[in-house]
Amino acid sequence: MKSLLFSTLCSLTLMMTSGVVAQSASVGSAAPTFAAKDLAGKPVALADYKGKYVVLEWTNPDCPYVRKHYNSGNMPATQKQAIAKGAVWLSVSTGDTHTPAELQSWQKTKSASPTTTLTDADGKVARAYGARTTPHMYVIDPQGTLIYAGAIDSKASSNPADISTATNYVDQALNEAMAGKAVSRATTQAYGCSVKYPSGA
Repeated sequence: MKSLLFSTLCSLTLMMTSGVVAQSASVGSAAPTFAAKDLAGKPVALADYKGKYVVLEWTNPDCPYVRKHYNSGNMPATQKQAIAKGAVWLSVSTGDTHTPAELQSWQKTKSASPTTTLTDADGKVARAYGARTTPHMYVIDPQGTLIYAGAIDSKASSNPADISTATNYVDQALNEAMAGKAVSRATTQAYGCSVKYPSGA
């Protein structure tokens, strides 16, 4: 019951705030540059990965939509597949709801394997991309162009049972782009809990 209530509140919050954060990053245009710190406090910049495919994933351990994809193993598997293909995977935690130690511990229990996780306490990275939900996914090609923005998959629910019949849009975008094809679904509607922008962000 508690999980269902939280899920409902997330959906309502998303519907109420979806028009508040403007989409700054445009598919087909240069991806916004950024610099942030990883969980160890080390500076990381998008420019560090020039010439590589980069996946950005907005995450929040408290969100039932995020838990759907982590508890089922879907997000860790998608991370591993992307990295095995030569892509870089950057998970992003916006706001200060969780400490770096808490995020690291949670990722370990879920067998998560992003290339690194960024702390976006001031919300600058999220604002640059117009990130609205957890999860909200973006794919950047080796030329620095944003080629995908939207949902992780085609089933906008918090039910893990839906994963097996859903289209994984991140996998699809990477596979098509790496094969030299245009991304067939370059923009989709992201779903999940609202990104926890800090007060005044």
